[in-house]
Amino acid sequence: MEDGDYSIRRWEDLDIDILVKIFQLLDIFELTAGIAHVCSAWRMACCDPLLWKTLDLSMLKSNFIKIPLEPFVYVDGRSDRKLTRLLKISLSLSRQSIMTLIFHFNLYVSDEQLTYTAERCPKLRRLVLPAWNRIKKTGMCKAIRGWKDLESLTMPSIANPPYLLEEISNHCKNFSELKIMGPCDIYFASSLAKFLPKLKVLSLRCSMLYKDVLIVILDGLQHLEVLNISHCILMEAVPPPQHKRVVKEIDQSIRRKASRLREFITCMDDNCIMCNRTRTDEGLVRWYKYEEGLWKADEVRSLAL
Repeated sequence: MEDGDYSIRRWEDLDIDILVKIFQLLDIFELTAGIAHVCSAWRMACCDPLLWKTLDLSMLKSNFIKIPLEPFVYVDGRSDRKLTRLLKISLSLSRQSIMTLIFHFNLYVSDEQLTYTAERCPKLRRLVLPAWNRIKKTGMCKAIRGWKDLESLTMPSIANPPYLLEEISNHCKNFSELKIMGPCDIYFASSLAKFLPKLKVLSLRCSMLYKDVLIVILDGLQHLEVLNISHCILMEAVPPPQHKRVVKEIDQSIRRKASRLREFITCMDDNCIMCNRTRTDEGLVRWYKYEEGLWKADEVRSLAL
């Protein structure tokens, strides 16, 4: 064969669809490490919407220490800068394609980072944000107002839920599923019934739950289809001197109210590992103690990660 009988194909000549399939094998750190600067073809592939339907930061944790005053965590500056850099590159490449955004339960996002992200993810449908320590009421409200298509939220338990739920009610007309990673008290349940009466899916797994709260949820959320209270410590208020007691099994009055649901998911088994962990942690599971990624689990398929 003569030397001139063949030609050398360059990387930038590779079909864009093939490049996209290759880049789909990369994690977020590899995807944002600079490959978009190799050539125009690679940058085009890096910006393909197929790569950016989900921005998964569930492997990234803040370097932090707990402090006694609000926001109760101090995040190291280098850790903050790393997250900011990752968000800026990802959100630039995604070109507003992101529909699902996932943060680790130990990734403490700041108000500024949340606002920056919200402005560049107008099509967001699902948000998994288990840690809100550094996010103020104004920051979260501003973000919610920009997410008109939001359908699903995984969040921590918060002390003042009405402001958030009212914003969701006013601005997210397709909102249908909620997961609370922490206790749901009567105030939270009443706020849900008031502002999100059309909620379809609710997960309260691995937390402390009072019987009267459960009744408010079942009576107030008439459109609810799926309720997950797996591995919860079910409590009941009783007269002094006890004040409260653990309910060992769900009684028939609760089951009758729940019978209209498509799924009522429960687990209160003494032999269940997760039930015992919830009891050990007194209804507020310390996920860092257990297997990495365990916090992502949920018996409701659409809420599991």
